[in-house]
Amino acid sequence: MDRGDPRPPAVSPAAFAAARAALAPWAWITSPKFFGLGNVPADRPCLLVGNHTLFGLLDVPLMLLGLWEARGVSVRPLGDHVHFRIPGWRDLLRLFGTVDGTPDNCRALMRARESILVFPGGAREVFKHRGEKYCLLWGDRMGFARLAIEEGYPIVPFAAVGAEECFDIVLDAADAMRVFPPLRLLPRADEMPPLVHGIGPSLLPRPERFYFHFGQAIETEHLRDLRGSARICMTLREQVRAAVDAGIAYLQCERERDPRRGLLTRVAQDVRGALVPRAVGV
Repeated sequence: MDRGDPRPPAVSPAAFAAARAALAPWAWITSPKFFGLGNVPADRPCLLVGNHTLFGLLDVPLMLLGLWEARGVSVRPLGDHVHFRIPGWRDLLRLFGTVDGTPDNCRALMRARESILVFPGGAREVFKHRGEKYCLLWGDRMGFARLAIEEGYPIVPFAAVGAEECFDIVLDAADAMRVFPPLRLLPRADEMPPLVHGIGPSLLPRPERFYFHFGQAIETEHLRDLRGSARICMTLREQVRAAVDAGIAYLQCERERDPRRGLLTRVAQDVRGALVPRAVGV
């Protein structure tokens, strides 16, 4: 069932091995750099909450693979409902543990003690408009905070930087609705995918380096008796939001000082390191 079965088989080591092989060229190009991996608990489940970058699919698989390789943590992403209306694609997502992002499914995963990934910004944050780079477009959503409090789940805020620079937005949903006003009548019209370009006028993404930051876990067990309070839920949501924003700012600073940010620089340094003989210690 599309929404009734929140727990397809757990992601197998063979699936992770296949993902590692398939993603190897992209991982080489983007050279993901991780900060704060030790903040992701390996001995208990958590709810990972963070920012969705433009299009989302460029960096999320590498982040999930990095968590598995570094921490042995298999994370179950909550996906937008639209993914599960596409035959074939939904099956691929399920193969790697993605679940239709309903409150009931999230609650079931929590009660099964699984680690979960959620992007409160959803499709609106994936399909950004111009001028919204690294903005958290969460609207009034706080369901993740309510469920975390209800189940006493720790929240690990995370941030991702790099993928927003892979493309430039040429035409966004707001532009399209101005040019053709009837588009405003479509459901979720402001979530239309933008028209972009990457390398030159093409759709090939620029080879940017990716950066991920995981903040300290925010505990919620002590809030369980207050789970009916909208004020407490909003306060927790804003605490998480501030931590994600701080993580984005941290990564942007780290990127600016990274001597290996550029692909050509990394290649040149690696080639030079391979050719220059290492000094032998006395």
